[in-house]
Order: sequence, then structure tokens, then C-alpha cells
Amino acid sequence: DVQLQASGGGLVQSGGSLRLSCAASGFTFDDYAIGWFRQAPGKEREGVSCLAGSDGTTYYPDSVKGRFTVSNDKVKNTVDLQMNSLKPEDTAVYYCAAVRSDGNWLESLCSFPTLFASWGQGTQVTVSS
Repeated sequence: DVQLQASGGGLVQSGGSLRLSCAASGFTFDDYAIGWFRQAPGKEREGVSCLAGSDGTTYYPDSVKGRFTVSNDKVKNTVDLQMNSLKPEDTAVYYCAAVRSDGNWLESLCSFPTLFASWGQGTQVTVSS
């Protein structure tokens, strides 16, 4: 069973930083892509970062590029999302998700959350102005 658990959310001022962590278990990391998604009230869920377990390739949409960094720790089996220069519009519930992938088409995967089969519970990130 694929199991994912996100943590690390909280309240931060605009310009601040947070680090989210996704604890992953029950699957071979190299055979999956891990995505971080967010959903703000009244908005659709959107991908903010994806990482291919096969080769470490990453993808970020323009909205977070240069501010967010995804990394994985294969010893701890976590995928972390470092978020810097946070803005009020980054406020949302953040989720991590996994899908079996060879690492190709990462941008497409990240653009379609419905392609991800397994989800962790969300963690709230609130950025105050």
C-alpha cells in the first residue's frame, strides 16, 4: 500500500519560508513520480512541484519557479518542499501525491492532479500579508 503523509504547514508572514515534508512508504521510489499540489478555497487543485523518482528530474510551474525547491531523501523516504519568498497567494492546503511513472512527461503529470493515484492528507499553509 502506498502511504503518504504530509507535514510542516503553518502560518508565516509574506516573504518568509516553510519546509513541507512528505513521508512515503509502501512503494519503490524509483518507480514513481511524487507531486506536491495545493488547493486554495474556491480554486482547482494545482501542481506546484513534481519529482521523478527514476532520475530526480523536477518540474515547477512559473508561479513558484525560483521560490520552491523539491528534494528527496532516500534514506528517510521523504520528499521535501522548501518554500521561500512566500506570498499571500501561496495560501492553500498542500498535498503530496504519488503515481507510478518512468519519469517521462513530468510536466504533463504535474498539470493533471487526477493522474495521481495516491494522496496524503493535506497540510495548511497560510501566508499573511
